[in-house]
Amino acid sequence: MSISIHPDTTLGAVKLKISDLTQSLRFYTEVVGLRILEKTDASAALTADGKTALVLLEQIPDAIVAPERRRTTGLYHYALLLPNRKELGIVLKRLIAHRIPLGQADHLVSEALYISDPDNNGIEIYADRPRSEWKRDANGDYEMATDPVDWEGLLQEAGEEPITKGLPPETIMGHVHLHTVGIEESRAFYTGLLGFDVVGDYKQMRALFVSAGGYHHHLGLNIWAGIGAPAPSPRSTGLDYYTIVYPDSGTLSAALERLLAAGIAVDQQDGEAYVTDPSSVRIKLTTKLVHQN
Repeated sequence: MSISIHPDTTLGAVKLKISDLTQSLRFYTEVVGLRILEKTDASAALTADGKTALVLLEQIPDAIVAPERRRTTGLYHYALLLPNRKELGIVLKRLIAHRIPLGQADHLVSEALYISDPDNNGIEIYADRPRSEWKRDANGDYEMATDPVDWEGLLQEAGEEPITKGLPPETIMGHVHLHTVGIEESRAFYTGLLGFDVVGDYKQMRALFVSAGGYHHHLGLNIWAGIGAPAPSPRSTGLDYYTIVYPDSGTLSAALERLLAAGIAVDQQDGEAYVTDPSSVRIKLTTKLVHQN
C-alpha cells in the first residue's frame, strides 16, 4: 500500500561540521545575514527570527575541508527560503558588496542565488513565485528551468534597504538537496518508507525531487557525485544531519514504525529520532522546531 506523508511536514535545522567556528560565524552573520542564537567554544546555533535555529555549526577536530566539487554522498546544498522577492534583492546587494562568488537561476517556481560557506557547504537563498504560477507537465512533474535571474529587477526591488539588514524573521529552511548513491535507492527510502510525494522525476538531469503538501520540493536527490558514491570521511566538513519536522507525535510515530519494520536502525531520544538513509545521510525526525544541537 502506498503512503503519502502528512502535507504539513516541513524541514528544520541543518547541522554542519566545520573547520573554524570564528571564520564561519563571521560569514554566516555578515554575509548570509543570520544571527547567533546560542554559542559555545566549538558550536553555535544560528537563527533568523531570534527563536528557531536554522543552521547549527560544530567545529570538529582536525577537520578536512571538503572539496568544492564533491565525489561523496551528502550535502549538495541547503536552501533558505525568504518570504518575498524584495528580501532576495537585499541579499543580492549584500553578496555583491562582500564580493562573494555566486551562482544564480530562475527556476520558474522560484528565483535563487547560490553561494558556498568557508568549508564549501553549498547554500541556496531563494524566494518562491506564487503557487498559482507553478506548472506541471503531462507526467505531473513541476516545470523547472535554470534561466538567468533578473538581476536588475531584484536590485530595484531591494531599493535603498541597507545591506546590514539581516535575513527576515519569516525565513525558513525551504529544502535540502543531497548527493546520493542512487536514485532508486533514494526513491525507495524517501517515498516508499517516509512517504514523500514525487514532484519531479527528472531523469534527464539524473535527479528526483520529492515533497510534502504539493511543494515544488523539500528534498532534491541527485547522482551527480557518481552512482554508488562513497560516504565522506568522518573528519570531512559537511552535513552532520538535516531535520524533518512532523506536525504531531502520531505522524512521527507512524513513520518510525515503518522504518523499524523495514529494518532501518532508529536511535530514539526524548521524542526525537535519528535515522540514516541509504546514502549514509543522517536525518533527525522530530515534531519540534528547536535549537538543540
